[in-house]
Amino acid sequence: MTNKLKITFLLGIFMMIFSSNMNAQLKPGELVDGIAAVIGDEIVLESDVNEQMNYAKQQGASETDKCDFLENLISNKLLVYEAKKDTLIENRSAAIKEQANAKYRQLLSQFPDEKTMLAAYKFRNGYEMKNAIEKIDVDQYYGQAKYQRITEKADVTPNEVTDFYNLYKMQLPEVKDEISLAQIMIYPKLTDAHKEDLIKRLNKIKQDIAAGETFESQARIYSEDEGSAANGGLYKNISKGQMVKPFEAAALNLQENEISEPIESEFGYHIIQLIRKSGKVYDARHILLKATPTDDEMKTAKAKLDSIKKLVLDGKITFKDAAFKFSEDKKTKFNAGIISGADGSDKIERESIPGSITYELAGLNKGDITSPFEDEDNKRKVIKIIKLEDVIPAHQITLETDYNRIKQMALNKKRNEMIEKFVNSKLPTTFISIDGRYDNCKFKANWKKESIKK
Repeated sequence: MTNKLKITFLLGIFMMIFSSNMNAQLKPGELVDGIAAVIGDEIVLESDVNEQMNYAKQQGASETDKCDFLENLISNKLLVYEAKKDTLIENRSAAIKEQANAKYRQLLSQFPDEKTMLAAYKFRNGYEMKNAIEKIDVDQYYGQAKYQRITEKADVTPNEVTDFYNLYKMQLPEVKDEISLAQIMIYPKLTDAHKEDLIKRLNKIKQDIAAGETFESQARIYSEDEGSAANGGLYKNISKGQMVKPFEAAALNLQENEISEPIESEFGYHIIQLIRKSGKVYDARHILLKATPTDDEMKTAKAKLDSIKKLVLDGKITFKDAAFKFSEDKKTKFNAGIISGADGSDKIERESIPGSITYELAGLNKGDITSPFEDEDNKRKVIKIIKLEDVIPAHQITLETDYNRIKQMALNKKRNEMIEKFVNSKLPTTFISIDGRYDNCKFKANWKKESIKK
């Protein structure tokens, strides 16, 4: 790997760092440790370096030089430091804090109680763990915001794409087997009798609360919301616009401690208790009964999609038009049903397709459509049909077959060069201190601010 491509790879990890999930960063026992570097008033911990190395290895990276990963983290922290001073970047401290609280509640729902969760993550208390989550989200927001501000005008011409390909074509990887897929997805509809049963159950819970049971205890017993049930259905510091519209409308029309009638949202049926309201922020408890379809309701949805498939096969409507007219997946219905890959293109590596979908595609050829099958979307049961739009065998990258992919690579390289230039421009005026254990590192940027020998 040449130095130029190595730089592109290493700075490209910037986005990988911010896209890794929160669990990958909150490893047991790694909160309090040695300081690897200080950039302005931002800190890189030794555990941060180790975590990014481990994550890169899991993703198949062959370059695992610890000095390179430290340099990436220092670069990213410098972006965060500069972003916080940038008046054109919105200060979202309050929203990030609430987001951290929501993530904390989500994690808590995966454990029997708070004590067990804190022990698993090696935190002494909830306050400490929430602060750790908030720190990760702050770095993610400000780092991404500054990255976008610096690179927002980046573009490449066709000649630059060609030049990039000619320079690096011997080093570009082979494209693995890929496919292009389009889907039509619908949510099974509940029968009126099923809806009435859910409402009846919620009204009975509400009556029990009126008779002396606490809303909190009933939420722990009956609520099917994994994010709040263990906490008695409580959501604190909810900002207006944060919850789905039916929930928010019902909650904000209540008096404090009043309980709503059963209301319907995309997640199911709720009763809501307003706890506190102050300006644009409020606390509320709720009990959710999910709109989980029965076997018969699933069969009805499959029959509907089967009839849609028949219309397509009979030539009475195109798959594209059918997706627009019938699909309930907002991510794909306006794009001919096309499912985007990890890089945003319409090509997906075959080996990355979930097993459940791979099974449905078995034996299909280009242009074929699956039978209706059951899947899950955002923890809700759905029915889908998928069309195999294209099959692209493994091949070496060429301009003729992969122009858009090569263009994106060239664009990423230009963006990385812009980041390098910005970082280097800030080095003379930014306080930087790197721990002595990295004295032997040969950094690409002059982080140590050593005198340049003539």
